[in-house]
Amino acid sequence: MEVVAKPKLGSGERFKQLTKKIQKEGYDRAAAQAVAASIGRKKYGAKKMASMAAKGRKSGRGK
Repeated sequence: MEVVAKPKLGSGERFKQLTKKIQKEGYDRAAAQAVAASIGRKKYGAKKMASMAAKGRKSGRGK
């Protein structure tokens, strides 16, 4: 069984992958991002999720 490495936490790639997966279920982009953010806050907590979001905005990937 092959183990696939996940992208580094905080890189934004996991968020992007989850957003695409949610969009395939019929949500538009904004709604998919909101659902992904909600899942992230539940999994990592509001403080850590806010920290990762700020890092993403600072790096310019949030466009």
